[in-house]
Amino acid sequence: MAPALVESLREPSTLLDHRPSKALFPDGIKTSGQQNPNYDQIQPYSAFPKEIVGETVWKAEDYVDRPEQWVHRFNEREIGELSKAADAFLASGTPLTGIMQEKFPLPTMQPYLISMRNELLNGKGFILFKGFPVEKWGNHKSAVAYMGLGTYLGYFVSQNGLGHVLGHVKDTGADPTQIDKVRIYRTTARQFFHADDCDIVGLLCIARSLEGGESDIVSTHHVFNTLQREHPEVVETLTQPNWYFDRKGEISEGQEPYTRQPVFYKETGADGRVYAKWDPYYVKSLTRFSDAGIIPPLSPAQAHAAQVLEDTCLRLALHMILEIGDIQFLSNAHVLHARTAYKDYPPPAPQRHLMRLWLATPETEGGWKLPFSDSAHKKRGGVQVNDTPPRALLDAE
Repeated sequence: MAPALVESLREPSTLLDHRPSKALFPDGIKTSGQQNPNYDQIQPYSAFPKEIVGETVWKAEDYVDRPEQWVHRFNEREIGELSKAADAFLASGTPLTGIMQEKFPLPTMQPYLISMRNELLNGKGFILFKGFPVEKWGNHKSAVAYMGLGTYLGYFVSQNGLGHVLGHVKDTGADPTQIDKVRIYRTTARQFFHADDCDIVGLLCIARSLEGGESDIVSTHHVFNTLQREHPEVVETLTQPNWYFDRKGEISEGQEPYTRQPVFYKETGADGRVYAKWDPYYVKSLTRFSDAGIIPPLSPAQAHAAQVLEDTCLRLALHMILEIGDIQFLSNAHVLHARTAYKDYPPPAPQRHLMRLWLATPETEGGWKLPFSDSAHKKRGGVQVNDTPPRALLDAE
């Protein structure tokens, strides 16, 4: 890569404003946004393990016929506690963007949620909750209870340039072929295996589609081990910090319209774990810059690596279907996820609708130690455009 291209990605950090206005940010913390890594902390392929072991390495066959290992159905007591906390929060008049643990007490559920947070961060990395009464509660109370639950797992980060901390995975009529402008979650198109720009992602199913929209997840570490055995040259390509990722126009002042980073990272410090930052839509949408000679195009080795990675994920994936009232929480550090294309019911039936949370877990509170300047920031990652305040709408816009 030309040195000029490397040097061009030194940009100001959005973390310079440590005390944003509470008039805009109710908890006084701003999402840090998409960052370039600290390149001097990026490890070469030779520093990566040949094989990863531990709970984070799992196979679909470990769980496909054992739902008791990864499905938790809310019991009557838990629903009652969530309902009580949601009603109290609604009565307080506090906006959804101001929800936090101390305003959403779950005294009997808290120990379980703490253990679940650890399981998400350091164990298998996924859980499916069932029995959340969205049809009984309606969207407003459901959103409050869902976000209140989320406060026990992490800090809400903005998911797009509009400041959405409560996202909505729903077809807005956007054109999925315009991948340089359109976020695919706002369409019915297939989502290839990827990791969102946060530590934990949550999806609450409000309404199902007529066909498709099914979920696939895979252990990143199982994929890594498989690639090390079958395609070590692909792993080497994926560890090199010469992959450009599109910001899709969601840019703060002074930022480049893309970041440059590897796909496979290692944590900082001794015995750093392997994690992934990947979304093929954000890589393949950059031809407007590569055609103009501003950044290099994907090399044949990179194009091959991207395809082998997708094919391997698809081959090893655990398949699941989200029913109304299901909540899926996933680690983005060591689980990749995908969605099949879907077709909605014809009107007047409701469209497929998932409420989405992006949650941050800073390294100072047990999160992974990342080679990024915002690793210790409470709301690391996410998408932040200048001082756009957080918003929590009850439907897509």
